[in-house]
Amino acid sequence: MSKISDQEILEKFKNPATKEAAFSLLMQKYQEKIYWLIRRIVIDHEDANDVCQNVFIKVWRNLDSFKENSQLYTWLYRIATNESLTFLNRKKKKASVQISTEDYDLTKQLEADPYFEGDNLQIQLQNAIAALPEKQRMVFLLRYYDEMKYEDMSETLDTSVGALKASYHHAVKKIEKYLTGL
Repeated sequence: MSKISDQEILEKFKNPATKEAAFSLLMQKYQEKIYWLIRRIVIDHEDANDVCQNVFIKVWRNLDSFKENSQLYTWLYRIATNESLTFLNRKKKKASVQISTEDYDLTKQLEADPYFEGDNLQIQLQNAIAALPEKQRMVFLLRYYDEMKYEDMSETLDTSVGALKASYHHAVKKIEKYLTGL
């Protein structure tokens, strides 16, 4: 597939005759990135697939109203981030009704996930990331894995660049402390 621009995808999406083809192009271009963003947030492969599907359903329904005030990938990341956080919050509430909160642990999910093939150091890194407060975890994931610029992250998370830099710095220090304290 040739590299198609976001603008071309958006133009094709506006035309009823090419709308479905345009959405397929959008999926080809962004599905894997969105999946891995979600996967790093929710940890579990099956959960990530479910959230990813919800994201693209939401994108299909709302792409007509995309105002193009931001880049398309920033808009997609914001939807994916919000859907992932909503999913985790629902899961936590459901888990707290069924079992005590101490029993709900993202790191246990990671270790039990048959699709995770990491070595011990990777597991420890993921444990350190999972132990971060939610906001720091989100900032760390977007910056470290997706190499997202702070300005784009600011749009995605609706937070100032300065606050994001501070969150990232604190996250890195906590991860370092976690890994060196093993």
